Amino acid sequence: MAVKDNSKNIIMLLALGTALLAFGLGASYVAQRMSRFNAAMSILGAASVLISYVRLRSLLPKTYSPSRWKRYALLAVLVVLWSALFIEANFFAYRHNVRWDLTKAKLHTLSKSTKDIVSDLGREIRFTAFFVGLPPKYLEDLFREYGRVSNGKIVTEIIDPIVQIGYAAQFGNVISGKERKVFVQSGKEQREVDFTDGVLSEEQLTNAVIQVTRRIRNVYFLIGHNEYNIYEDADTGLKVFEALLASNNIISQRLMLGIRGEIPGDCDVLIVAGPKNHLEPKEEEMIQAYLKRGGDALFLIENVVVTTPDKPLTEEEKGKNPSLNSILNDWGIHVADDVVVDLASHASGDVGSPATRNYLAHKAIVGELDYTFFVRPRSISMTKGRRPSVKVAPIILTASDENSWGETNRTLQVKFDEGIDRAGPVPIAFAIWEAKEEGEASDTRIIVITDADFLTNAFISQYSNARLGLNAVNWLSESDYRILVDHKDIDVPRLDLTSQQKRIVGVILFLMPVFIAMAGTMAWIKHRIS
Repeated sequence: MAVKDNSKNIIMLLALGTALLAFGLGASYVAQRMSRFNAAMSILGAASVLISYVRLRSLLPKTYSPSRWKRYALLAVLVVLWSALFIEANFFAYRHNVRWDLTKAKLHTLSKSTKDIVSDLGREIRFTAFFVGLPPKYLEDLFREYGRVSNGKIVTEIIDPIVQIGYAAQFGNVISGKERKVFVQSGKEQREVDFTDGVLSEEQLTNAVIQVTRRIRNVYFLIGHNEYNIYEDADTGLKVFEALLASNNIISQRLMLGIRGEIPGDCDVLIVAGPKNHLEPKEEEMIQAYLKRGGDALFLIENVVVTTPDKPLTEEEKGKNPSLNSILNDWGIHVADDVVVDLASHASGDVGSPATRNYLAHKAIVGELDYTFFVRPRSISMTKGRRPSVKVAPIILTASDENSWGETNRTLQVKFDEGIDRAGPVPIAFAIWEAKEEGEASDTRIIVITDADFLTNAFISQYSNARLGLNAVNWLSESDYRILVDHKDIDVPRLDLTSQQKRIVGVILFLMPVFIAMAGTMAWIKHRIS
Protein backbone atom coordinates (compact mmCIF):
# COMPACT_ATOMS: atom_id res chain seq x y z
CA MET A 1 0.00 0.00 0.00
CA ALA A 2 2.84 2.38 0.83
CA VAL A 3 4.44 1.72 -2.56
CA LYS A 4 1.17 2.54 -4.36
CA ASP A 5 0.76 5.75 -2.40
CA ASN A 6 4.34 6.71 -3.22
CA SER A 7 3.73 6.02 -6.92
CA LYS A 8 0.69 8.30 -6.93
CA ASN A 9 2.66 11.05 -5.23
CA ILE A 10 5.53 10.69 -7.71
CA ILE A 11 3.15 10.83 -10.69
CA MET A 12 1.39 13.92 -9.30
CA LEU A 13 4.73 15.61 -8.59
CA LEU A 14 6.04 14.78 -12.07
CA ALA A 15 2.86 16.08 -13.74
CA LEU A 16 2.93 19.29 -11.70
CA GLY A 17 6.63 19.85 -12.36
CA THR A 18 6.24 19.30 -16.10
CA ALA A 19 3.30 21.73 -16.26
CA LEU A 20 5.14 24.43 -14.28
CA LEU A 21 8.31 24.02 -16.36
CA ALA A 22 6.36 24.16 -19.63
CA PHE A 23 4.43 27.23 -18.50
CA GLY A 24 7.50 29.14 -17.31
CA LEU A 25 9.62 28.44 -20.39
CA GLY A 26 6.74 28.76 -22.85
CA ALA A 27 5.52 32.11 -21.45
CA SER A 28 9.07 33.45 -21.47
CA TYR A 29 9.55 32.42 -25.10
CA VAL A 30 6.28 34.05 -26.17
CA ALA A 31 7.03 37.29 -24.31
CA GLN A 32 10.71 37.21 -25.35
CA ARG A 33 11.80 37.93 -21.79
CA MET A 34 12.16 36.01 -18.52
CA SER A 35 10.09 37.68 -15.81
CA ARG A 36 10.57 36.87 -12.13
CA PHE A 37 7.30 34.97 -12.04
CA ASN A 38 8.16 32.86 -15.10
CA ALA A 39 11.63 32.19 -13.71
CA ALA A 40 10.15 31.05 -10.40
CA MET A 41 7.71 28.73 -12.19
CA SER A 42 10.53 27.25 -14.29
CA ILE A 43 12.79 26.65 -11.28
CA LEU A 44 9.97 25.15 -9.23
CA GLY A 45 8.98 22.90 -12.14
CA ALA A 46 12.54 21.72 -12.77
CA ALA A 47 13.00 20.98 -9.06
CA SER A 48 9.75 18.97 -8.99
CA VAL A 49 10.80 16.91 -12.03
CA LEU A 50 14.23 16.25 -10.50
CA ILE A 51 12.77 15.18 -7.15
CA SER A 52 10.28 12.86 -8.84
CA TYR A 53 13.11 11.31 -10.86
CA VAL A 54 15.22 10.66 -7.75
CA ARG A 55 12.29 9.12 -5.88
CA LEU A 56 11.36 7.04 -8.93
CA ARG A 57 14.85 5.48 -9.12
CA SER A 58 14.57 4.36 -5.51
CA LEU A 59 11.27 2.57 -6.16
CA LEU A 60 11.90 0.90 -9.52
CA PRO A 61 13.26 -2.66 -9.66
CA LYS A 62 17.00 -2.81 -10.09
CA THR A 63 17.04 -5.28 -12.95
CA TYR A 64 15.50 -5.18 -16.37
CA SER A 65 15.18 -7.97 -18.90
CA PRO A 66 16.52 -7.44 -22.42
CA SER A 67 13.13 -8.27 -23.95
CA ARG A 68 11.47 -5.62 -21.86
CA TRP A 69 14.04 -3.03 -22.95
CA LYS A 70 13.30 -3.91 -26.59
CA ARG A 71 9.62 -3.24 -26.03
CA TYR A 72 10.44 0.09 -24.40
CA ALA A 73 12.77 1.02 -27.26
CA LEU A 74 10.10 0.14 -29.83
CA LEU A 75 7.55 2.21 -27.91
CA ALA A 76 9.93 5.18 -27.81
CA VAL A 77 10.55 4.95 -31.56
CA LEU A 78 6.80 4.85 -32.23
CA VAL A 79 6.25 7.90 -30.00
CA VAL A 80 8.98 9.83 -31.81
CA LEU A 81 7.61 8.89 -35.23
CA TRP A 82 4.05 9.81 -34.21
CA SER A 83 5.23 13.14 -32.81
CA ALA A 84 7.13 13.92 -36.01
CA LEU A 85 4.06 13.07 -38.11
CA PHE A 86 1.87 15.23 -35.87
CA ILE A 87 4.22 18.23 -36.14
CA GLU A 88 4.56 17.79 -39.91
CA ALA A 89 0.77 17.64 -40.35
CA ASN A 90 0.28 20.81 -38.31
CA PHE A 91 3.08 22.58 -40.19
CA PHE A 92 1.55 21.58 -43.52
CA ALA A 93 -1.88 22.79 -42.36
CA TYR A 94 -0.33 26.11 -41.30
CA ARG A 95 1.51 26.65 -44.59
CA HIS A 96 -1.40 25.58 -46.81
CA ASN A 97 -4.60 27.25 -45.70
CA VAL A 98 -7.23 25.48 -47.85
CA ARG A 99 -10.94 26.21 -47.66
CA TRP A 100 -13.59 24.22 -49.54
CA ASP A 101 -16.70 26.05 -50.76
CA LEU A 102 -19.00 23.79 -52.77
CA THR A 103 -21.52 26.46 -53.85
CA LYS A 104 -21.42 27.46 -57.50
CA ALA A 105 -20.49 31.11 -56.87
CA LYS A 106 -19.19 30.87 -53.28
CA LEU A 107 -22.37 32.52 -52.06
CA HIS A 108 -23.87 29.88 -49.81
CA THR A 109 -23.83 32.29 -46.87
CA LEU A 110 -23.47 36.04 -46.63
CA SER A 111 -20.34 37.64 -45.18
CA LYS A 112 -20.35 39.27 -41.76
CA SER A 113 -20.11 42.78 -43.25
CA THR A 114 -23.16 42.19 -45.44
CA LYS A 115 -25.11 40.74 -42.51
CA ASP A 116 -24.29 43.79 -40.39
CA ILE A 117 -25.43 46.14 -43.17
CA VAL A 118 -28.70 44.48 -44.18
CA SER A 119 -29.74 43.62 -40.62
CA ASP A 120 -29.73 47.36 -39.74
CA LEU A 121 -31.81 48.57 -42.68
CA GLY A 122 -34.33 51.22 -41.75
CA ARG A 123 -36.55 50.88 -44.81
CA GLU A 124 -37.70 48.31 -47.35
CA ILE A 125 -35.52 47.46 -50.36
CA ARG A 126 -36.62 45.56 -53.43
CA PHE A 127 -34.42 43.34 -55.60
CA THR A 128 -35.85 42.73 -59.08
CA ALA A 129 -33.81 40.37 -61.24
CA PHE A 130 -34.32 40.18 -65.01
CA PHE A 131 -33.41 36.70 -66.23
CA VAL A 132 -34.66 35.15 -69.46
CA GLY A 133 -35.59 31.51 -69.03
CA LEU A 134 -35.24 29.38 -65.93
CA PRO A 135 -33.21 31.27 -63.27
CA PRO A 136 -30.19 29.47 -61.76
CA LYS A 137 -30.46 27.93 -58.32
CA TYR A 138 -27.64 30.08 -56.91
CA LEU A 139 -29.59 33.27 -57.71
CA GLU A 140 -32.68 32.04 -55.88
CA ASP A 141 -30.57 30.97 -52.90
CA LEU A 142 -28.75 34.31 -52.79
CA PHE A 143 -31.99 36.31 -52.85
CA ARG A 144 -33.52 34.07 -50.20
CA GLU A 145 -30.50 34.63 -47.93
CA TYR A 146 -30.76 38.42 -48.24
CA GLY A 147 -34.45 38.26 -47.35
CA ARG A 148 -33.78 36.03 -44.35
CA VAL A 149 -30.91 38.07 -42.91
CA SER A 150 -32.78 41.38 -43.38
CA ASN A 151 -35.81 40.05 -41.49
CA GLY A 152 -38.02 40.61 -44.51
CA LYS A 153 -36.92 44.21 -45.24
CA ILE A 154 -35.42 43.06 -48.53
CA VAL A 155 -38.11 41.83 -50.90
CA THR A 156 -36.92 39.90 -53.94
CA GLU A 157 -38.35 38.77 -57.25
CA ILE A 158 -37.00 37.15 -60.42
CA ILE A 159 -38.89 37.82 -63.64
CA ASP A 160 -38.53 36.92 -67.29
CA PRO A 161 -38.56 40.33 -69.07
CA ILE A 162 -39.64 38.72 -72.34
CA VAL A 163 -42.67 37.03 -70.75
CA GLN A 164 -43.48 40.02 -68.51
CA ILE A 165 -42.51 42.73 -70.97
CA GLY A 166 -45.08 45.23 -69.65
CA TYR A 167 -43.81 44.97 -66.09
CA ALA A 168 -40.18 45.16 -67.26
CA ALA A 169 -40.93 48.38 -69.14
CA GLN A 170 -41.64 50.14 -65.81
CA PHE A 171 -37.88 50.10 -65.09
CA GLY A 172 -37.21 52.29 -68.13
CA ASN A 173 -34.92 49.87 -69.92
CA VAL A 174 -35.17 47.87 -73.09
CA ILE A 175 -34.09 44.36 -72.17
CA SER A 176 -32.78 41.93 -74.74
CA GLY A 177 -32.90 38.19 -74.38
CA LYS A 178 -29.21 38.07 -73.51
CA GLU A 179 -29.10 40.65 -70.72
CA ARG A 180 -29.18 39.73 -67.05
CA LYS A 181 -29.70 42.53 -64.55
CA VAL A 182 -30.83 43.27 -61.02
CA PHE A 183 -32.56 46.53 -60.08
CA VAL A 184 -32.12 47.53 -56.44
CA GLN A 185 -34.74 50.05 -55.30
CA SER A 186 -35.36 51.99 -52.09
CA GLY A 187 -37.79 54.89 -52.22
CA LYS A 188 -36.85 57.05 -55.19
CA GLU A 189 -33.34 55.65 -55.38
CA GLN A 190 -32.50 52.92 -57.88
CA ARG A 191 -29.28 51.18 -58.91
CA GLU A 192 -28.74 48.75 -61.76
CA VAL A 193 -26.42 45.74 -61.44
CA ASP A 194 -25.48 44.01 -64.69
CA PHE A 195 -24.25 40.41 -64.45
CA THR A 196 -24.68 39.43 -68.11
CA ASP A 197 -21.07 38.36 -68.47
CA GLY A 198 -20.67 36.57 -65.16
CA VAL A 199 -22.18 35.41 -61.89
CA LEU A 200 -24.03 37.88 -59.68
CA SER A 201 -21.92 38.38 -56.57
CA GLU A 202 -22.79 39.32 -53.02
CA GLU A 203 -20.41 42.25 -53.27
CA GLN A 204 -22.31 43.75 -56.22
CA LEU A 205 -25.64 43.51 -54.43
CA THR A 206 -24.39 44.91 -51.12
CA ASN A 207 -22.70 47.82 -52.91
CA ALA A 208 -26.03 48.63 -54.56
CA VAL A 209 -27.82 48.44 -51.19
CA ILE A 210 -25.36 50.93 -49.74
CA GLN A 211 -25.79 53.29 -52.69
CA VAL A 212 -29.60 53.43 -52.43
CA THR A 213 -29.71 53.78 -48.63
CA ARG A 214 -26.85 56.13 -47.76
CA ARG A 215 -26.00 59.68 -48.63
CA ILE A 216 -22.88 60.24 -50.69
CA ARG A 217 -19.88 61.44 -48.71
CA ASN A 218 -16.93 63.21 -50.28
CA VAL A 219 -13.33 62.81 -49.21
CA TYR A 220 -10.51 64.85 -50.69
CA PHE A 221 -6.95 63.54 -50.82
CA LEU A 222 -4.34 66.30 -50.68
CA ILE A 223 -1.78 66.15 -53.52
CA GLY A 224 1.22 68.18 -54.66
CA HIS A 225 3.68 67.07 -51.96
CA ASN A 226 4.48 63.55 -53.20
CA GLU A 227 1.62 61.95 -51.28
CA TYR A 228 0.37 58.40 -51.88
CA ASN A 229 -1.71 58.20 -55.06
CA ILE A 230 -5.31 56.94 -54.96
CA TYR A 231 -5.19 55.98 -58.65
CA GLU A 232 -1.93 54.01 -58.57
CA ASP A 233 -2.02 50.22 -59.11
CA ALA A 234 1.49 49.58 -57.74
CA ASP A 235 2.14 48.36 -54.20
CA THR A 236 2.67 51.92 -52.98
CA GLY A 237 -0.67 53.16 -54.33
CA LEU A 238 -4.00 53.63 -52.56
CA LYS A 239 -6.25 52.35 -55.33
CA VAL A 240 -7.64 49.45 -53.28
CA PHE A 241 -8.47 51.84 -50.44
CA GLU A 242 -10.18 54.19 -52.90
CA ALA A 243 -12.27 51.27 -54.20
CA LEU A 244 -13.25 50.29 -50.65
CA LEU A 245 -14.37 53.85 -49.96
CA ALA A 246 -16.44 53.85 -53.17
CA SER A 247 -18.08 50.58 -52.10
CA ASN A 248 -19.30 52.40 -48.99
CA ASN A 249 -20.70 55.32 -51.06
CA ILE A 250 -17.70 57.52 -50.25
CA ILE A 251 -16.41 59.39 -53.29
CA SER A 252 -12.67 60.15 -53.40
CA GLN A 253 -11.24 63.16 -55.20
CA ARG A 254 -7.80 64.74 -55.35
CA LEU A 255 -7.17 68.27 -54.14
CA MET A 256 -4.23 70.53 -55.00
CA LEU A 257 -4.54 73.47 -52.64
CA GLY A 258 -1.86 75.46 -54.43
CA ILE A 259 -4.08 75.66 -57.52
CA ARG A 260 -7.61 75.54 -56.09
CA GLY A 261 -6.85 77.93 -53.26
CA GLU A 262 -9.45 76.52 -50.87
CA ILE A 263 -10.88 73.32 -49.44
CA PRO A 264 -14.25 72.65 -51.17
CA GLY A 265 -17.40 73.22 -49.19
CA ASP A 266 -18.65 69.66 -49.89
CA CYS A 267 -15.55 68.11 -48.31
CA ASP A 268 -16.63 65.70 -45.59
CA VAL A 269 -13.10 64.50 -44.78
CA LEU A 270 -9.72 65.86 -45.83
CA ILE A 271 -7.10 63.10 -46.07
CA VAL A 272 -3.41 63.96 -46.00
CA ALA A 273 -1.79 60.66 -46.98
CA GLY A 274 1.94 60.65 -46.20
CA PRO A 275 3.38 63.80 -47.80
CA LYS A 276 7.12 63.49 -48.39
CA ASN A 277 7.62 67.21 -49.08
CA HIS A 278 6.69 70.15 -46.88
CA LEU A 279 3.44 72.00 -47.33
CA GLU A 280 3.54 75.67 -48.19
CA PRO A 281 2.71 78.05 -45.31
CA LYS A 282 -0.42 79.22 -47.16
CA GLU A 283 -1.59 75.62 -47.53
CA GLU A 284 -1.11 75.02 -43.80
CA GLU A 285 -3.11 78.17 -43.08
CA MET A 286 -5.97 76.94 -45.29
CA ILE A 287 -6.00 73.56 -43.53
CA GLN A 288 -5.98 75.25 -40.11
CA ALA A 289 -8.87 77.49 -41.13
CA TYR A 290 -10.78 74.45 -42.43
CA LEU A 291 -10.30 72.60 -39.14
CA LYS A 292 -11.23 75.57 -36.97
CA ARG A 293 -14.53 76.06 -38.76
CA GLY A 294 -15.50 72.46 -38.05
CA GLY A 295 -13.77 70.47 -40.77
CA ASP A 296 -12.67 66.86 -40.29
CA ALA A 297 -9.33 65.39 -41.34
CA LEU A 298 -7.28 62.19 -41.41
CA PHE A 299 -3.52 62.77 -41.20
CA LEU A 300 -1.28 59.84 -42.21
CA ILE A 301 2.29 60.82 -41.36
CA GLU A 302 5.18 59.39 -43.37
CA ASN A 303 8.07 57.71 -41.51
CA VAL A 304 11.38 59.46 -40.91
CA VAL A 305 14.28 58.79 -43.25
CA VAL A 306 16.68 56.16 -41.85
CA THR A 307 20.14 55.06 -42.92
CA THR A 308 23.10 52.90 -41.92
CA PRO A 309 26.11 53.98 -39.83
CA ASP A 310 28.35 54.26 -42.90
CA LYS A 311 25.96 56.66 -44.67
CA PRO A 312 25.13 59.61 -42.39
CA LEU A 313 22.05 61.65 -43.27
CA THR A 314 22.37 65.18 -44.58
CA GLU A 315 20.35 67.99 -43.02
CA GLU A 316 18.13 68.00 -46.09
CA GLU A 317 17.42 64.27 -45.72
CA LYS A 318 16.68 64.69 -42.02
CA GLY A 319 14.03 67.27 -42.89
CA LYS A 320 12.18 65.09 -45.41
CA ASN A 321 8.80 63.53 -44.69
CA PRO A 322 7.30 66.34 -42.57
CA SER A 323 5.68 65.61 -39.24
CA LEU A 324 2.99 68.29 -39.83
CA ASN A 325 3.55 69.48 -36.27
CA SER A 326 3.01 73.05 -37.47
CA ILE A 327 -0.65 72.04 -37.85
CA LEU A 328 -1.00 69.33 -35.20
CA ASN A 329 0.64 71.16 -32.29
CA ASP A 330 -2.32 73.55 -32.26
CA TRP A 331 -4.57 70.52 -31.70
CA GLY A 332 -2.71 69.14 -28.70
CA ILE A 333 -0.30 66.54 -30.09
CA HIS A 334 3.33 66.36 -31.21
CA VAL A 335 4.78 63.77 -33.65
CA ALA A 336 8.36 62.73 -32.82
CA ASP A 337 11.24 62.13 -35.23
CA ASP A 338 11.74 58.49 -34.25
CA VAL A 339 10.87 54.95 -35.33
CA VAL A 340 8.60 52.86 -33.12
CA VAL A 341 9.91 49.31 -32.67
CA ASP A 342 8.41 46.31 -30.90
CA LEU A 343 10.66 43.32 -30.33
CA ALA A 344 7.83 41.12 -29.06
CA SER A 345 5.00 41.73 -31.55
CA HIS A 346 5.74 42.72 -35.13
CA ALA A 347 4.95 41.69 -38.70
CA SER A 348 7.15 40.04 -41.34
CA GLY A 349 10.15 39.71 -39.03
CA ASP A 350 10.65 43.50 -38.97
CA VAL A 351 10.78 44.94 -35.46
CA GLY A 352 10.06 48.33 -37.03
CA SER A 353 6.63 47.08 -38.17
CA PRO A 354 4.78 46.73 -34.85
CA ALA A 355 1.63 44.60 -34.86
CA THR A 356 -0.85 45.35 -32.12
CA ARG A 357 -4.29 44.84 -30.64
CA ASN A 358 -3.64 47.36 -27.88
CA TYR A 359 -6.53 49.73 -28.50
CA LEU A 360 -8.06 52.21 -26.09
CA ALA A 361 -11.82 52.39 -25.78
CA HIS A 362 -13.22 54.10 -28.86
CA LYS A 363 -15.64 51.60 -30.34
CA ALA A 364 -16.51 53.57 -33.48
CA ILE A 365 -12.85 53.57 -34.59
CA VAL A 366 -11.26 50.42 -33.17
CA GLY A 367 -14.36 48.31 -32.58
CA GLU A 368 -14.19 44.80 -34.08
CA LEU A 369 -10.52 45.24 -35.01
CA ASP A 370 -8.14 42.34 -34.71
CA TYR A 371 -4.42 42.97 -35.22
CA THR A 372 -3.27 45.99 -37.23
CA PHE A 373 0.33 46.63 -38.18
CA PHE A 374 2.28 49.69 -39.25
CA VAL A 375 5.53 50.26 -41.13
CA ARG A 376 8.04 52.35 -39.15
CA PRO A 377 5.47 54.53 -37.38
CA ARG A 378 6.46 57.46 -35.18
CA SER A 379 5.54 58.05 -31.57
CA ILE A 380 3.00 60.71 -30.61
CA SER A 381 2.80 62.69 -27.39
CA MET A 382 0.31 65.19 -26.01
CA THR A 383 1.35 68.83 -25.71
CA LYS A 384 0.77 71.09 -22.75
CA GLY A 385 -1.31 74.23 -22.81
CA ARG A 386 -3.82 73.10 -25.43
CA ARG A 387 -7.25 74.73 -25.60
CA PRO A 388 -9.73 73.37 -23.01
CA SER A 389 -12.25 72.65 -25.77
CA VAL A 390 -9.83 70.30 -27.54
CA LYS A 391 -10.09 66.67 -26.39
CA VAL A 392 -7.18 64.34 -27.16
CA ALA A 393 -6.98 60.56 -26.69
CA PRO A 394 -4.57 57.86 -27.90
CA ILE A 395 -6.41 55.06 -29.70
CA ILE A 396 -3.62 52.68 -30.80
CA LEU A 397 -0.50 51.75 -28.83
CA THR A 398 2.20 49.12 -29.25
CA ALA A 399 1.40 45.67 -27.89
CA SER A 400 4.25 45.39 -25.38
CA ASP A 401 5.72 47.75 -22.82
CA GLU A 402 9.28 46.73 -21.95
CA ASN A 403 9.96 45.43 -25.47
CA SER A 404 8.74 48.46 -27.44
CA TRP A 405 9.93 52.04 -27.63
CA GLY A 406 10.43 55.04 -29.90
CA GLU A 407 13.94 54.61 -31.35
CA THR A 408 15.61 57.98 -32.02
CA ASN A 409 18.74 56.47 -33.60
CA ARG A 410 18.19 56.68 -37.35
CA THR A 411 21.08 54.36 -38.21
CA LEU A 412 18.96 51.31 -37.36
CA GLN A 413 20.99 50.44 -34.26
CA VAL A 414 17.99 49.22 -32.28
CA LYS A 415 18.70 49.62 -28.58
CA PHE A 416 16.63 51.32 -25.90
CA ASP A 417 18.38 54.35 -24.44
CA GLU A 418 16.69 55.45 -21.25
CA GLY A 419 16.06 59.17 -21.11
CA ILE A 420 16.40 59.48 -24.90
CA ASP A 421 13.98 56.98 -26.41
CA ARG A 422 10.23 56.95 -25.71
CA ALA A 423 9.41 53.95 -23.50
CA GLY A 424 6.52 51.64 -24.36
CA PRO A 425 3.69 51.12 -24.76
CA VAL A 426 4.05 53.77 -27.46
CA PRO A 427 1.04 55.67 -28.90
CA ILE A 428 1.01 55.64 -32.71
CA ALA A 429 -2.51 56.96 -33.36
CA PHE A 430 -4.60 59.69 -31.73
CA ALA A 431 -8.19 60.88 -32.00
CA ILE A 432 -8.88 64.57 -31.51
CA TRP A 433 -12.22 66.34 -31.31
CA GLU A 434 -13.44 69.75 -30.24
CA ALA A 435 -16.74 70.78 -28.67
CA LYS A 436 -17.48 74.48 -28.96
CA GLU A 437 -19.46 74.53 -25.76
CA GLU A 438 -19.83 72.15 -22.84
CA GLY A 439 -22.32 69.42 -23.69
CA GLU A 440 -22.32 70.27 -27.39
CA ALA A 441 -21.77 67.48 -29.90
CA SER A 442 -18.32 67.11 -31.42
CA ASP A 443 -17.59 69.63 -34.18
CA THR A 444 -14.04 69.23 -35.49
CA ARG A 445 -12.75 65.66 -35.65
CA ILE A 446 -9.18 64.63 -36.41
CA ILE A 447 -7.39 61.28 -36.52
CA VAL A 448 -3.61 61.13 -36.70
CA ILE A 449 -1.85 57.87 -37.57
CA THR A 450 1.91 57.95 -37.96
CA ASP A 451 1.98 55.64 -40.96
CA ALA A 452 0.42 55.63 -44.42
CA ASP A 453 1.87 52.35 -45.71
CA PHE A 454 -0.69 50.22 -43.86
CA LEU A 455 -3.38 51.42 -46.30
CA THR A 456 -1.35 50.92 -49.47
CA ASN A 457 -2.18 48.19 -51.99
CA ALA A 458 0.62 46.03 -50.58
CA PHE A 459 -0.62 45.93 -46.98
CA ILE A 460 -4.30 46.93 -46.80
CA SER A 461 -5.46 43.33 -47.16
CA GLN A 462 -3.50 42.13 -44.14
CA TYR A 463 -4.88 41.84 -40.62
CA SER A 464 -7.53 44.55 -39.91
CA ASN A 465 -5.79 47.36 -41.79
CA ALA A 466 -8.66 47.93 -44.24
CA ARG A 467 -11.27 48.02 -41.48
CA LEU A 468 -9.23 50.56 -39.53
CA GLY A 469 -9.03 52.88 -42.54
CA LEU A 470 -12.77 52.62 -43.21
CA ASN A 471 -13.67 53.03 -39.54
CA ALA A 472 -11.55 56.18 -39.35
CA VAL A 473 -13.24 57.81 -42.36
CA ASN A 474 -16.66 56.75 -41.09
CA TRP A 475 -16.06 58.35 -37.66
CA LEU A 476 -14.60 61.50 -39.14
CA SER A 477 -17.62 62.00 -41.40
CA GLU A 478 -19.77 61.62 -38.27
CA SER A 479 -21.71 58.68 -39.64
CA ASP A 480 -22.55 55.50 -37.77
CA TYR A 481 -22.98 53.34 -40.86
CA ARG A 482 -21.86 49.76 -40.92
CA ILE A 483 -18.94 49.36 -43.30
CA LEU A 484 -18.48 46.91 -46.14
CA VAL A 485 -14.97 45.47 -46.02
CA ASP A 486 -15.33 41.84 -47.10
CA HIS A 487 -14.25 42.40 -50.70
CA LYS A 488 -13.10 39.41 -52.68
CA ASP A 489 -10.43 41.69 -54.10
CA ILE A 490 -8.67 41.94 -50.75
CA ASP A 491 -9.21 38.50 -49.25
CA VAL A 492 -5.85 37.09 -48.16
CA PRO A 493 -5.56 33.36 -48.95
CA ARG A 494 -3.17 32.70 -46.10
CA LEU A 495 -3.01 32.91 -42.35
CA ASP A 496 -1.38 36.16 -41.20
CA LEU A 497 0.23 35.78 -37.78
CA THR A 498 2.20 38.28 -35.78
CA SER A 499 5.56 37.28 -34.36
CA GLN A 500 3.98 36.72 -30.94
CA GLN A 501 1.23 34.52 -32.35
CA LYS A 502 3.81 32.46 -34.25
CA ARG A 503 5.68 31.84 -30.98
CA ILE A 504 2.43 30.78 -29.28
CA VAL A 505 1.71 28.30 -32.09
CA GLY A 506 5.27 26.99 -31.85
CA VAL A 507 4.97 26.46 -28.09
CA ILE A 508 1.64 24.63 -28.48
CA LEU A 509 2.95 22.37 -31.25
CA PHE A 510 6.05 21.57 -29.20
CA LEU A 511 4.23 20.89 -25.93
CA MET A 512 1.46 18.66 -27.27
CA PRO A 513 3.69 15.65 -28.06
CA VAL A 514 5.69 16.35 -24.89
CA PHE A 515 2.58 16.08 -22.71
CA ILE A 516 1.43 12.98 -24.60
CA ALA A 517 4.83 11.39 -23.98
CA MET A 518 4.66 12.39 -20.30
CA ALA A 519 1.23 10.80 -19.99
CA GLY A 520 2.64 7.55 -21.38
CA THR A 521 5.61 7.78 -19.03
CA MET A 522 3.34 8.24 -16.01
CA ALA A 523 1.25 5.24 -17.02
CA TRP A 524 4.44 3.19 -17.36
CA ILE A 525 5.67 4.35 -13.93
CA LYS A 526 2.36 3.39 -12.35
CA HIS A 527 2.50 -0.03 -13.99
CA ARG A 528 6.13 -0.69 -13.03
CA ILE A 529 5.78 0.32 -9.41
CA SER A 530 2.50 -1.43 -8.85
